[in-house]
Amino acid sequence: MAKQNTTKKHIVTSFHNLSAELQEAVKEKYPLGFTDAMMRVDKPNGDFFYAVSFDTADVAYLVKIDVKIDDNAQEEDDKDYYYDELKGADDLQDDGSSENAGGSTDDDIDI
Repeated sequence: MAKQNTTKKHIVTSFHNLSAELQEAVKEKYPLGFTDAMMRVDKPNGDFFYAVSFDTADVAYLVKIDVKIDDNAQEEDDKDYYYDELKGADDLQDDGSSENAGGSTDDDIDI
């Protein structure tokens, strides 16, 4: 008995290029989204893309997923912590004493 060739065809394609039926099948396989299943695929030219695997009886797909990376958010977060003027303990103590220079506190309100 001859052994059948059972190798699958391998295709890399974008999610949007799949047929509607295959898109629905991919969504059913990943009902909670793609985040935990995605893998980063590095291309020889230095670019990369994110993809998930999806198999049918005849084809093994590597489905490209569009991912928007917000680089500006990281830069803005860094500015908040690292680019503000840093104050030492002496500066903080001076700021606190100048606010209460008149000797009044929040409890000393005249009505």
